[in-house]
Amino acid sequence: MTTDLRTLLTDLRAQAQARVASTSAVLAELTHDRAGSNDDDEHDPEGVTLSSEWSRLTGLAEAAASELHQVDDALARMDAGTYGVCANCGRPIPAERLAVRPFAEYCVACAEKLGR
Repeated sequence: MTTDLRTLLTDLRAQAQARVASTSAVLAELTHDRAGSNDDDEHDPEGVTLSSEWSRLTGLAEAAASELHQVDDALARMDAGTYGVCANCGRPIPAERLAVRPFAEYCVACAEKLGR
């Protein structure tokens, strides 16, 4: 089971890393586009404003970076031999929870108690 979860985490890492790279590239392009235009794009009748697109892409980039960090932490716990052990109570995290959320740090009871 650990091998399957490592494969899943490795796949999730690759996907998150690709999203980070993709959103970073689009944000860089948007920054370039924004530098060549005036800051008042709110009245542009042509589609989405640069400001709203900037906000959307920044949110996507932050979410992808957060997931990448969580997956990296899970892989580090796996290498350290602490993967699947609740970081709060020390009890095993159920396999069903890890199958759904492979980077989970807490068992369900502790996650609910901690609001995670």
